[in-house]
Amino acid sequence: LKVSFLVTFFLCYSCSDQQEKNHNQQEFSVDTALTDPSTVSQDKGCRACHKMTLDPAHDIECTTCHKGNAEANNKEAGHNQLIRQPSHPDHMMHTCGQCHEQLVKSNSHSLHFTIKNKVNLVRKAFRAKNSLQSLTEIPIVDSPATVLDLADDLLRRRCLRCHPYYSGDSYPATSRGTGCASCHLLFNEGKLLSHSFIKTPQDTQCLQCHYGNRVGYDYYGRFEHDMNDEYRTPYTTKMKHFRPYGIEYHQLKADIHQERGLGCVDCHSGDELMNSESKAKTIQCVDCHDSERINSDIPLKNIRYSEVDNSFVLESSRDNKQHPIPGLKHKAHSLYKDIANCQVCHAQWSFYDKGTSLMRNDLDEYDDFARLSVQGSFEVENIITNNLDFDKEEIDHTMSDKISGFQKPGIWYKGYVTRRWEHITIARDANGYLQVMRPLLDLHLTWVDEEKEVRFDSIPSVAPENGLIPYVPHTTGKAGLFYMERIREAMQADKNETH
Repeated sequence: LKVSFLVTFFLCYSCSDQQEKNHNQQEFSVDTALTDPSTVSQDKGCRACHKMTLDPAHDIECTTCHKGNAEANNKEAGHNQLIRQPSHPDHMMHTCGQCHEQLVKSNSHSLHFTIKNKVNLVRKAFRAKNSLQSLTEIPIVDSPATVLDLADDLLRRRCLRCHPYYSGDSYPATSRGTGCASCHLLFNEGKLLSHSFIKTPQDTQCLQCHYGNRVGYDYYGRFEHDMNDEYRTPYTTKMKHFRPYGIEYHQLKADIHQERGLGCVDCHSGDELMNSESKAKTIQCVDCHDSERINSDIPLKNIRYSEVDNSFVLESSRDNKQHPIPGLKHKAHSLYKDIANCQVCHAQWSFYDKGTSLMRNDLDEYDDFARLSVQGSFEVENIITNNLDFDKEEIDHTMSDKISGFQKPGIWYKGYVTRRWEHITIARDANGYLQVMRPLLDLHLTWVDEEKEVRFDSIPSVAPENGLIPYVPHTTGKAGLFYMERIREAMQADKNETH
């Protein structure tokens, strides 16, 4: 994202227990607070306690964004009316917007920010008639009366852990800032590692949200293990296994663009991610690889024509190298361009999690879930493992609303019928175009209340085609010898349906 963003963040955390911990992490240079009284300056102001390095563009007074009192000489007075998260959506217009007003306005209406497409996709699968404009419009429901009410509770408490109002799950690689800081400041294990702002986020920032069996994780060849203890590895270990993204993963073949050195933002630029919905431009494979298109309209700012290579090249944000962009030469491209999406032939594998069951359980009984404690949700995992240990103080059987932050009774469990990757399902979308499909809406909702009454019993979504929806696997590779078999198989399925 080649934009400049002001989000002066997390300055006045020192003098607290959190900043007294050791923040040193491998591969990072860390800003730490001074906690030894003999070394603390007697000067007034934030930096008397907070030692940090700011990037030149944001080397400004702490109170510009965090407020508080810079003239105070003690913590209590200095933190008076302090804004701890100035980049949070509730504050960012008054903080980041001081210098980046148009960017903040545009970003707050982007699909990447409102997540309205994903929200409406799930809600309509459970009989919603109207579309919402933002995740913040999802109704708050205490006692669901309909399956849509239950789906709204699911979205607010279990699903929406990756959006700018929430600081992410408490796993090492998924915890982050809020608002603008989600992408433009560096975190690890919930700690701010540096106060220097990142103009162009790297893939580590993207993967803080795009992990698990979601597009982005596959770009690195990662596929989540099953959740049951018996299907995760190393099964025999007695040590706590390192799970930076919550669940171990299979290492499959990565996308060819990732192997060649391209980062996420090399294709998904700020123009796509941060512009308002009406101005966002989504990049397509043919925008770069079709010689006619790229000659008439260069799609990305990091692409230029190289007379040395006699071709268009893309300068990668990951390695700063110039990568020649190959054109479409095989006859199949012209033959099938109006029939099939590129990934029908070029996807090496795809996500296929079938029969996703989600159960809200208000009962504080955990024995049945001992082998399923790893749920991809830190909250759920923490409650199960802690409350099964009778030597520990019991944690409340509640789960937070990921938008408001309030705790509500009951927790959401998740499970699958199968999780596979090897068979790529291909079918026609609403426009008759062949696409790779995944059963993302093959969802079943259950609710057991605190009186053990089953209020909803595995209610399926009303999505057509067994919940299959088109998506673009980020597992691009060479089409291989059998690309035609995929197309023939899909077309044969069409013939079988007509008969």
